[in-house]
Amino acid sequence: MTVRPSATWRWVRVEILVGAFGSMIGSFLNVIVYRVPMKRSIISPPSACTKCGVRIKGYDNIPVLSWLLLRGKCRSCKSTISIRYPIVELGTGLFFGIVAWKFLPTMVSKFSSTALSGGAFFLLIAFLYLAAVSVALALIDLDTQTLPNWLVLPSYFVGAVLLGAAGIASGDYGAILRAGIGAAVLWLIYFAMTLVYPGGMGFGDVKFAGVLGLFLGYLGWDALIVGAFAAFVLGGIFGLALLASRRANRKSGIPFGPWMLAGAWVGVLFGEPIVQSYLSLFGLTSRA
Repeated sequence: MTVRPSATWRWVRVEILVGAFGSMIGSFLNVIVYRVPMKRSIISPPSACTKCGVRIKGYDNIPVLSWLLLRGKCRSCKSTISIRYPIVELGTGLFFGIVAWKFLPTMVSKFSSTALSGGAFFLLIAFLYLAAVSVALALIDLDTQTLPNWLVLPSYFVGAVLLGAAGIASGDYGAILRAGIGAAVLWLIYFAMTLVYPGGMGFGDVKFAGVLGLFLGYLGWDALIVGAFAAFVLGGIFGLALLASRRANRKSGIPFGPWMLAGAWVGVLFGEPIVQSYLSLFGLTSRA
């Protein structure tokens, strides 16, 4: 099925809307990143200035725009508002737009029946959820070197429900099986590494590995292999760079969660073409 230019433009506009929605989600993620490590409710009380405690009005809580209009200062006490807040909002919006770019064409070009379109819809929602969790967990791990159970454990349930719905709606039961295998395999690999080298890997990484395996496995073996391997490549490069610049030594603790996430998203977005390019060097293909 060929997608007409008008249809393509329609979906581009949807991607922009998804990105705008992502910016609003990013505003909420700022709350999660700040409160979850302190074990505070993310719902109550409403957002307030961390310096003067004055509640933030709705018109001062518009993603990115409010920070720019306020020139990065609290309206009440004029204290500086960290630039990380608008960066997270803008970054989450771009992230959501990229996820929409990846999965929306599937709904247009591959699926013609209502059932299959429903499967693609659930798949899109599943990976938008993973994008939001990725932003929150990466920032929390950088700040505290922890991956809180409050975010990790529910992701198993949410991922299983959304990916299961996608597989059932599209009739791709093999993808559901792969998701389960991917979760188990990646969990076991990380667990084995904690046994071999207890100081090099936290159990939070082990628990989150199963979540990433769930999502990567659903997409296919290519995504799973590349996503798992890329985490160690990226983390290793970063660690070597820190050692070379003398900003860390061999005993320094480096959060690995962000690199697990970065590697996973390499697998999600580019897993298949990377594997195909590698195999083509030997005149092989992973397709039957």
